[in-house]
Amino acid sequence: MTPTAQGHLAMLAFSALVAGSFSLGSMVANEIDPAALTAVRFLIAGLAIGAIACATGGIPREATRAPWRYLVLGGLFATYFVLMFEGLKTASPVSAAAVFTLNPLMTAGFAWLLLRQVTTPRMAVALSIGAVGALWVVFRADLGRLLALQVGWGEMIYFVGCIAHALYAPMVRLLNRGESAIIFSLGTIIAGFLLVGGWALPAILRTDWLALSWLVWFTIFYVALAASAITFVLLQFSTLRLPSAKVLAYTYLTPSWVLLWELALGNGVPPLLILCGVGMTVVALILLLKDEEVKVQAA
Repeated sequence: MTPTAQGHLAMLAFSALVAGSFSLGSMVANEIDPAALTAVRFLIAGLAIGAIACATGGIPREATRAPWRYLVLGGLFATYFVLMFEGLKTASPVSAAAVFTLNPLMTAGFAWLLLRQVTTPRMAVALSIGAVGALWVVFRADLGRLLALQVGWGEMIYFVGCIAHALYAPMVRLLNRGESAIIFSLGTIIAGFLLVGGWALPAILRTDWLALSWLVWFTIFYVALAASAITFVLLQFSTLRLPSAKVLAYTYLTPSWVLLWELALGNGVPPLLILCGVGMTVVALILLLKDEEVKVQAA
């Protein structure tokens, strides 16, 4: 298998694992406080990535410079995950996954504002198609709801979280001072744990952890390890083998994977008209995966 094929396979696994957090999260969102869940998730993920960091050379002294950077990034990361599980209390997994596909478009906007990164015309078309498909799903394929801007409360909450997620990517590039991806991620997760753990301390103390169902514990470990530590490794693996635009493209596959997760969990699928919006996100994926054709004229 070529390095490029390895990168695509890794991103397929990445998108499938991320999708699982939507389906599982919606099933347990009302059984545990979202902030308490996020704090424990950060703790477990931090221990896993910390073990990786120790096994690959330890934490250099230089990584502790300007610790406020980790607080900024950890705050954005924590905001995203808390609002994700808060939104999943009422939003369907497919709708939440559709909102998630708006991230590339918002990230492109933040990247231009903060880093002056310019999106190519083809990428802009793909991002727009994906955004339209996402909105079609969010508004339940109802043109009247779309025109009246009638969107569910859960989707609105999660959308605010996605704004934080979209801002996170360009902020990483802006604030990184040469630290490795593992070390920088570890600092972000530790800061996120301290922030959300301090804020959610009352919820953490009043939670009867031993009485939680096996599904809640499975979800906690899933989002901490499979949807965090493992996807982090897959993402780093893929970015060394694929252009960033192709890595970004796999975000649009998330709603399709969620549909498969919903089927596997026995939760059924949305109506056919809503599936048309999911299909548009797949079209966006194909457009972003298409190779750029560069023609070099002879001098």
